[in-house]
Amino acid sequence: SVWIMTKDSSFPSVHTLLDKIEAASEDPVPVNQRSAKNLKSSVLYIFTSGTTGLPKAAVISHIQVLKGAAGLWAFGATAEDIIYITLPLYHSAASLLGIGGCVELGATCVLKKKFSASQFWSDCKKYNVTVIQYIGELCRYLCSQPLREGEKNHKVRLAVGNGVRNDVWREFLNRFGAVKICEFYGATEGNICFMNHTGKIGSVGRTNFFYKLFFPFDLIKYDFQKDEPVRNKYGWCEKVKKGEAGLLISKVNAKNPFFGYAGNKRHTEKKLLCEVFKKGDLYFNTGDLMVQDHENFLYFWDRIGDTFRWKGENVATTEVSDVIVMLDFIQEANVYGVSVPDHEGKAGMASLILKQSTSLDLEQMYKQVVTYLPSYACPLFLRVQEKMEMTGTFKQQKFRLVDEGFNPSTITDPLYFLDSSKKAYVLLTKEVHEMILSGKMKL
Repeated sequence: SVWIMTKDSSFPSVHTLLDKIEAASEDPVPVNQRSAKNLKSSVLYIFTSGTTGLPKAAVISHIQVLKGAAGLWAFGATAEDIIYITLPLYHSAASLLGIGGCVELGATCVLKKKFSASQFWSDCKKYNVTVIQYIGELCRYLCSQPLREGEKNHKVRLAVGNGVRNDVWREFLNRFGAVKICEFYGATEGNICFMNHTGKIGSVGRTNFFYKLFFPFDLIKYDFQKDEPVRNKYGWCEKVKKGEAGLLISKVNAKNPFFGYAGNKRHTEKKLLCEVFKKGDLYFNTGDLMVQDHENFLYFWDRIGDTFRWKGENVATTEVSDVIVMLDFIQEANVYGVSVPDHEGKAGMASLILKQSTSLDLEQMYKQVVTYLPSYACPLFLRVQEKMEMTGTFKQQKFRLVDEGFNPSTITDPLYFLDSSKKAYVLLTKEVHEMILSGKMKL
């Protein structure tokens, strides 16, 4: 139904709200008629994106909605701002931060049915947009659009979102002007968030003594082979040093509760770590690896489901894909680990999307990965796809690709293998595949 903020309406199917509000009693709603008993009551379910498994319904409480709605205000947006939302509304960024933030501020919201890279800036000009919401992929799509005249001719002053890569961040600022990029970190179901107010490129935020009082968190050592946090001989977890990647965990207590997933006790329990530093303590496991530098800036490193181990070393998929997409013929790279019989860990594989009217330059690809990556992180296999499989929130889908592996008999896409004896990527034929499986080909 459609409601308008007036006392009367000339449209029979449109309901009026103002007359009903004026006629309503000013007494509080009786307790027995309230759907919410307190701020911790659940208000809605938001499904996780399902990048590394099936989506799960995260329980969102009233307190989380209120916290999310304060996000735009915290980054400096005001009631005078016009906010452009192109993200899907089943995503917490668009619904809680975007729509909730507009309601919280009393700001104007411009809602686009579907994100369009070609119409984005003309929409911003047309509606005098001052604040935009993004996720990393969205910024990359905008940067890969053909150059147009007057791209800096708009009123956008703030861009609020998460997951933008350093190279895209720089290109975005160079190309579209002095927009303040406000990167933040937060999981739909999580009880912690970081906000980058300073515009430090690549960082998701900064921590300090006061922040840790309100959001107690730690970065702990993680064992990628066992796929669990490292525990010392006394059974306690250990914190990483500054500059080292560690698993982000945040304390669960009355101030920072974790509401878990609807109807799935097992998934909820899997996200909790007990007896971390002392008896009886409880932490939310974000599943994200972060690095804290000496100035206390925090940087996203990778997801634990995405990081894999090869030749005794940990490979961060985001680092590998960042290096590959620097090549001018690569549109997108999705990096993951695949199992190889009789080999420890997982071998690196990259699924690639080429830019229009370009071809794969294997020589340049080889040169790029060996120059910028340690030998253990260079992808052993390449797969060229027509289009990348994405979740509804623009995240790369990995688990089907992991399952399919590198078998040329079952995969119709072109496959290539890094032949160290030839110092080159070669076509992965059925013969080469058999040699790898039989151990005749050295990995």
